[in-house]
Amino acid sequence: MSPTRERRPSEEDAPDRATLARQRRGRRSEEERRRTRVAARPSPRNRPNRQVEIRRRWVALLTVLTVVAAVYLLFFSSMLGVQDVAVTGSRTVSADQIRTVAAVPADKPMLRLSTDEIRDRVAAMPGIATVEVSRSWPNTVEITVTERTAIAFFDSGPGGDGVHLVDGGGVVFKTVPSRPPGLPELKLPKVSADDPVTRAVTAVLGVIPEQLLKQVTTATAKTPASVEFTLASGKIVRWGTPEQTDRKAKVLAALLTQDGKVYDVAAPELPTITS
Repeated sequence: MSPTRERRPSEEDAPDRATLARQRRGRRSEEERRRTRVAARPSPRNRPNRQVEIRRRWVALLTVLTVVAAVYLLFFSSMLGVQDVAVTGSRTVSADQIRTVAAVPADKPMLRLSTDEIRDRVAAMPGIATVEVSRSWPNTVEITVTERTAIAFFDSGPGGDGVHLVDGGGVVFKTVPSRPPGLPELKLPKVSADDPVTRAVTAVLGVIPEQLLKQVTTATAKTPASVEFTLASGKIVRWGTPEQTDRKAKVLAALLTQDGKVYDVAAPELPTITS
């Protein structure tokens, strides 16, 4: 037998092989394109749920509506507006008078009230020392006042405008028809909270012991450091400045047990008694 010789590709076979190669490349390309389309196509699990989207939109809408309603109720509706004005701390100044001066607008939304303006109007009243204004939800404005307390008085004399009450800061805050019992009279050329001498005298009257204050009938001074007062017994006390109150009071209590006319405790370490 003659050996089998390997068949060599003929020229006629070449076009068929080329065609097959092109066909294989074409199939691969088509397969790749199909896979790409499949990969780009969203799966059912990744598609947005329409009901969830609708629910989200409703929640957002309701949130906006709630905020708008809250702003309207708080800032524009009378539902949370002023219905009552409560006044506490008033004694000699009537609560109705304080309400009138406060001028709190009825039904105005609480958050739109200016508590500072209300406070300033009430604080301008002569008999009021301090004012606090606050909101008490849902519909009440609370005004708490501290009235001025008279510590002395002065009489404007013939042709004047009457008897005036003065507090511990030298503020003249009230006019009364007659001299009030139990209060010392200020004997000063000028009585005003802006006057240093007035402030010094009222400061002394505000710090001396109550038992001693009850004995004082008049108080005077030429300078802020020369305060003196007269007692019901006719004795004169030279007190000096408002400083060292406790020490001066103790020294004076000891001195008053001795006879004399003028008791000087302006310098408590060197007190004197003169007849």
